[in-house]
Amino acid sequence: MKFEESKILQQLPKQFFANLVKKVNAKAAAGADVINLGQGNPDQPTPEFVVKAMQTATANPADHKYSLFRGLPRFKQAAADFYEREYGVKLDPETEIAVLGGSKIGLVELPFALLNPGDTMILPDPGYPDYLSGITLAQVKLALLRLTAANHFLPDYQQVDPQVAAAAKLLYLNYPNNPTGAVATSQFFQDTVDFANEHQIGIVHDFAYGAIGFDGQRPVSFLQTPGAKDVGIEMYTLSKSFNMAGWRVGFAAGNADMIEALNLIQDHLFVSVFPAIQDAAIAALNSDQQTVHELVGLYERRRNQFFTAARKIGWEPYPSGGSFYAWMPVPKGYTSEAFADLLLDKAAVAPGNGFGAGGEGYVRVGLLIDEPRFTEACQRIAKLHLFDR
Repeated sequence: MKFEESKILQQLPKQFFANLVKKVNAKAAAGADVINLGQGNPDQPTPEFVVKAMQTATANPADHKYSLFRGLPRFKQAAADFYEREYGVKLDPETEIAVLGGSKIGLVELPFALLNPGDTMILPDPGYPDYLSGITLAQVKLALLRLTAANHFLPDYQQVDPQVAAAAKLLYLNYPNNPTGAVATSQFFQDTVDFANEHQIGIVHDFAYGAIGFDGQRPVSFLQTPGAKDVGIEMYTLSKSFNMAGWRVGFAAGNADMIEALNLIQDHLFVSVFPAIQDAAIAALNSDQQTVHELVGLYERRRNQFFTAARKIGWEPYPSGGSFYAWMPVPKGYTSEAFADLLLDKAAVAPGNGFGAGGEGYVRVGLLIDEPRFTEACQRIAKLHLFDR
């Protein structure tokens, strides 16, 4: 017998990151020394104290059973305590926290937890490609909100089509931003709350890089904004802050109705997250955050090293203020894809158009290799004489 994928699965966008990895691996398999600047996978190990907490938890027979469907109360309490301690935001752990097997799950499942087929939601352009998966699975309409360097890669709500604003039910945001490294301000988030109230649009803030801010500036949480919990939620993951990308654990926080929708759909899809992983996450959230501060310092040094090396060859970066990415313009005469393919023998980068049409003209560089390799990558690229002044 032959089984075909459903029409919905056939409509899913191509997995951008999988295709990028395939290209890089093919070059490496052919013997090329590829400096991989295209990845978004943290390269540092999970802190030892988190690993030890996990090891202890896996030996506990209580953690071998099914988790509670909506997660361990102690994990939700740790998440609420973390937000109050780090951001001054008070959350009810039972009604305003949803446990997630990584924030991607929440971001993809939320549209079909809250919207009906044919409803409209707004996504940033450029933006994280996997947001599009939720659009297809929920069979909802997509409206794009263009982000530009001229506006610091923040949406300009004055430019939103009034018909789109009237129809939209959800808006996704992501700061510090993937792929641009742009950061949000308190005033921008206040404008967002005002826009949401005016048009009755739910806000979903993807705070995946929430711990990673540079130049002495700490990223702002959307939930710190007065009225934020009335209009939306924030997705937090331990993947980046604690180098726990493979562990798959995070949470959503904020509006109780949106949290309940997430919990309800997960009641039918999952039995929460392996309890031992939740116990390890508790250790991370309850820690003094020293390992996080050290990690941010590492990324800032790498950013500075890469920016210095790039500027020496005439390649001027967008001044990223957070995340672990650099957003780099392509030289005249090249598309993002053509430039990335040209560089592949020298260094792998992620073409900006993979993040949406608004990313055309840029490539994304991940700050996820040792510092000397950034200089070497730029020296290799310099030999192409693409940025000669």
